[in-house]
Amino acid sequence: MTEPSAPPRAPGSRRNGRQARNGQELRAYARDRLIESRLTPNAISIAGLVGNLIAAVLVTQRLFFLAGVAFVLGSVMDTLDGRYSRMSGKGTLFGAFLDSTLDRIEEGIVLAAVAGYFAAQGEDFAAAMCVVAVLGSLMVSYTRARAEALGVECKVGLATRPVRVVLLSIGLIFAKGAGIGDFELLAPSIYVIAVLTIITVIQRVWHVRNELLLAEAGAQSDGGKAEEL
Repeated sequence: MTEPSAPPRAPGSRRNGRQARNGQELRAYARDRLIESRLTPNAISIAGLVGNLIAAVLVTQRLFFLAGVAFVLGSVMDTLDGRYSRMSGKGTLFGAFLDSTLDRIEEGIVLAAVAGYFAAQGEDFAAAMCVVAVLGSLMVSYTRARAEALGVECKVGLATRPVRVVLLSIGLIFAKGAGIGDFELLAPSIYVIAVLTIITVIQRVWHVRNELLLAEAGAQSDGGKAEEL
């Protein structure tokens, strides 16, 4: 008895499958050409720094929408350099160090420009919260780096780098005078970043404490078993 043949595929499904394959081939081709190019992860990191410097200058000129666009583009470069480093195999230990260092500079310089804007407007509380946001962002990064130096993975917490980038981008693009509606989200975004970074630091300190206590308990247990043997 012959098995029933499979029903013919609809023309639309064949077309979609062909388009998906063509898209994958195009992405693979672009990825291979990019890897073969002279572009380095460090160059992408520098491009991210330039984007954020432009964003900071635009903030001082009250061009908030353009500042938000520049900040987004610069931050995208920040996310691409690490991924490109792993994908291309061009990464170096110095490149990883440079990437982390520039990330802190970029975030700090844009927030410093925002703080200067608030200070010029006489909004002392908002300016002070920018300082808290900078300190909190640095501590979020520091707690992770210090934890990993102790052998503890520490990616927990609410205010990770992508979250902070999104919040600040929204604040810049929808700032008063940015030209998109009658919004003023710059100060609220700073307040949220400041609060979330403080919470994240507490979360990470608590996480590292628990992980180290578990490691110590495990070491003591293993030591006791070794003595029994």
